[in-house]
Amino acid sequence: MKTLLKSSLIVSLLAIGACTDLDIEPTDRVTAEVLFKDESAYRAFIARVYAGLAVTGQSGPAGNADISSLDEGFSNYLRQYWQLQELTTDEAVIGWGDEGLPDLHNHTWTPANQFVRAMYYRIFFQVSMANEFLRETTDDKLNARGVSDATRQSIRAYRAEARFLRALSYWHGMDLVGNIPFYTEESGFGSAPPPQATRREIFNFIDNELKAIENEMAAPGQNDYGRADRAAVWMLQAKLYLNARVYIGEERNTECIAACKKVIDTGIYSLEDNWRNLFKTDNHLSREIIFAIPFDGLSTQTWGGMTYLVHAPVGGSMNAADYGINGGWFGLRTTSALVDLFPDPTGIVDERANFYTNGQSKEINSISNFSDGYAVQKFTNVSSDGTPGLDLDHPDTDYPMFRLADAYLMYAEAVLRGGTGGDLGTALNYVNALRERAYNNTSGNLSAANLTLDFILNERARELYWEGHRRTDLVRFNQFTENGVWPWKGGVKEGRTTEAFRDLFPIPTSEILANRNLQQNTGY
Repeated sequence: MKTLLKSSLIVSLLAIGACTDLDIEPTDRVTAEVLFKDESAYRAFIARVYAGLAVTGQSGPAGNADISSLDEGFSNYLRQYWQLQELTTDEAVIGWGDEGLPDLHNHTWTPANQFVRAMYYRIFFQVSMANEFLRETTDDKLNARGVSDATRQSIRAYRAEARFLRALSYWHGMDLVGNIPFYTEESGFGSAPPPQATRREIFNFIDNELKAIENEMAAPGQNDYGRADRAAVWMLQAKLYLNARVYIGEERNTECIAACKKVIDTGIYSLEDNWRNLFKTDNHLSREIIFAIPFDGLSTQTWGGMTYLVHAPVGGSMNAADYGINGGWFGLRTTSALVDLFPDPTGIVDERANFYTNGQSKEINSISNFSDGYAVQKFTNVSSDGTPGLDLDHPDTDYPMFRLADAYLMYAEAVLRGGTGGDLGTALNYVNALRERAYNNTSGNLSAANLTLDFILNERARELYWEGHRRTDLVRFNQFTENGVWPWKGGVKEGRTTEAFRDLFPIPTSEILANRNLQQNTGY
């Protein structure tokens, strides 16, 4: 897949302007006709849809950007998704003063925030690419081009994957913004601006899409690395159902349990022996990772993505070479709230407490001072045996979007929330499997009496911090705005509660002005 991502950058079929021009048109009216004379272009095209999660343009790491109205590095899909999910929570702060960036931790963002806008545009750029792929692979177009039977068989799988990627981005949009524009490959070029769909309508679309493509996806573990399979579909279903009460006001925990069981019962996924190896350059070898965004230091270069997540947390007295890079960016740290979730009453250390403390203070007096707040050593550009990546600027480490540990924790939470089809004993075993790994099989086992929803929220932070889950988790537990406090939340050192309307981000001002079909979220 990493090779595919490199070759896919030559596919310059796509261009996008204002986000309300949500369908992607060929830059030249004969481009598609010329491009698809070569049947390998279909494979390159679907690879480009995948690559939209990782890269920012056609040149990499910068130049010929997909979205011209934003700083290219800032426009990266993974970078902005991570920032909205992590910098708004107790898990991360950043010392940089770029316009709008401090507003994320302060909970003072507005519809003009450039980082909110970047995520919004990226979501719909992805949707548009998926839509265009589906338009270009209809039976009518394949018949007209005389596409071979062998290529058609591959295209059927590609179409299912395009629908999965579109559902993934629609989930991100629904989760972050709520009621969002909705359009599919059936929406023609030059049509009116897309209508705004409710969260329930988007939820139902995603739910139906994932059910429709389930059997069309490759069996778990049978696809190329980096491409989605049925297990990725089940993980997205589990996410959808676990958060259904937030999205549509209904509990869907029984369905969440069923989706998690499908993943777990495949028997092909297993916990990585060493938790820290999940975040190194050879993490593509792990049997725990179910769906990843692949990165390669030579072929998927970007100033966002894993480049950002490896460089930005390094600074102070940290030796950049230890992390496989040529220098740190002195940006990201964590708050004492996350650190305090790792108690050490017995002297046995939780291996997941991977903080750099030398020269760093636990408490933050000034967010702009890198030495205030522990640094996090989670993502590195070195392998499990200490070998640096191929490039010291751009890491080889892949981003684990879905992994087995999350399926275990979702199963346990759904059982505790009253879902049927699972049982408390199994849930406890799954949680204890994670804790046995964390404590090197020496301690950490939990009793059934202590397996509570509050414990699950904290255990999700310990197991999954900095993996882009925290904001969604806090919203689900009603602790993101009104009921949660952590250092510097709301721009106050000791933290404060914030307005409930911030459980959702706003639609960017530019979109409200351009598309009269859109109604802004309450409070903005």
